[in-house]
Amino acid sequence: MKFDTPLIHGYLIKRYKRFLSDIKLDDGSIVVAHCTNSGSMKTCIEEGAEVYLSPAKDPKRKTRYTWEMIKLNNKWVGINTSHPNLIAFEAVKNGEIDKLAGYSHVQREVRVGNSRIDIMAQNDRETCFIEVKNVTMKDGEYARFPDAVTTRGKKHLDELIQLKKEGIRAVMLYVIQRSDVSVFAPAGDIDPDYANTLREAWKEGVEIIPVRVKVTPNDIVIDKELPFDLSL
Repeated sequence: MKFDTPLIHGYLIKRYKRFLSDIKLDDGSIVVAHCTNSGSMKTCIEEGAEVYLSPAKDPKRKTRYTWEMIKLNNKWVGINTSHPNLIAFEAVKNGEIDKLAGYSHVQREVRVGNSRIDIMAQNDRETCFIEVKNVTMKDGEYARFPDAVTTRGKKHLDELIQLKKEGIRAVMLYVIQRSDVSVFAPAGDIDPDYANTLREAWKEGVEIIPVRVKVTPNDIVIDKELPFDLSL
């Protein structure tokens, strides 16, 4: 995924009210940027750290900028939660994830029952439903999800379990927007219900694919698939 307009460099002053952040730009001016991440953003906040913003395309939007990434330990961490679905869609469509390659038709936001699944991929042999989650929390070498209780996330796992029981390929795809981790694990200490449901999904045959991406001010690209540990 490439950024279609040049990003704007600055420094984080603070994040507040979940969806707002004060940013000091290189020219010394202070602007308010929208933060798309509604979670706790554990391990993603460091006041004074370098950040990049994108300018809002809608001239009527109250916040003129969107906070895209922050530099932590000399590496960029993507915090825009609207990107992983597009990253995943492009990657599946272009065959960039080995376990999800070979599909001739890839579609976003497909209704299944009373819900929408992020991606449906099809070829002449099978249909695959893929749910996508954004991961930014770091715990040592682990990338962990979620960083706050997510009843919606548990609901999505339940839907994948049901699809698998109906004989349809079901995949939980975690897009990890930081390169300083090497293993994925659920955050059972934060949301035990989600962690337990993920273990149940794995036992029922739902596939778990954690993918690390490389975040830069120019683009966000697939780096590699990571192993996972469901024991935490």
